[in-house]
Amino acid sequence: MHALIQGLILGILTAGVYALMASGQTLIFGVMKVVNLAQGAMVIFSAYLSYELFTSFGIDPFLSIPIVTIVMFVIGVLVQIVFLRPLKSEDRSELSLLVTFAVALLLEGIMTVTWNTNVRSVNTSYANFSWTVFGYRIPIVRFWAFIMSVAVLCLLYVLLYRSRFGRAIRATVQNPEAARLLGVQSERIAALGFGLGASTTATAGAVYGLLYPFNAGSHYDLISRLLSIIVLGGLGSVGGAIVGALIISVSSSVVATISPTWSEMTFFVILLLVLLIRPRGLFGTAARGAI
Repeated sequence: MHALIQGLILGILTAGVYALMASGQTLIFGVMKVVNLAQGAMVIFSAYLSYELFTSFGIDPFLSIPIVTIVMFVIGVLVQIVFLRPLKSEDRSELSLLVTFAVALLLEGIMTVTWNTNVRSVNTSYANFSWTVFGYRIPIVRFWAFIMSVAVLCLLYVLLYRSRFGRAIRATVQNPEAARLLGVQSERIAALGFGLGASTTATAGAVYGLLYPFNAGSHYDLISRLLSIIVLGGLGSVGGAIVGALIISVSSSVVATISPTWSEMTFFVILLLVLLIRPRGLFGTAARGAI
């Protein structure tokens, strides 16, 4: 029982980081109906930026978050303008898969040339510290990463539901034609929405190296997890991404206490079972968007 509760605690703490990554992915899908296969590569690229800032300039990964976030926001906007905007709207959903996969390969090539293929990790003075509460271990890095993720997700909620920009995003998601008639500049919103999705991903990526070792090819495994989360939660639903991340992370951590071998398969099994019962995911709808 002790091991199960410990696994539950670690799963919840890890879920926050995955939810933050997946929220950027589902936000991009909601605004543009684009499944961004470069999302995992953007996380790893952010991790490398954080790693470089730490090793070269001594900037703590948590303190590097504003820098990495701004850089990835700009990259996200440029990717949308240069690679996705020229695509015809009727072919965008299909061709975007090829385009974003090509962007992922481009980022992988840049990371390989710049940092080679050696496995890296960010080793701060507190990386292996933990608190013990009622006999259960709470790693300091995972705890603060969870708090950071919750704070950013709350800011994202405020931006989406309490700001004019957020209303423009949700209008574009629900009915792009009507939004344009009301004066919403859909192309501008699409670029800023893609940048916002990349920047939320970057926030999680900045501390990724504190949690896991990584190299340029780590994005392949990561994108499969992120896609599983957003499909489980429902494409286009930020709330669904949060719930999906919680389910998958907690179940994997709990199963790992029993059999580490089966832990990696857990999220695929859960995804299959949910989709057999509810093909649109837990919070997916038949409407254009669910944000």
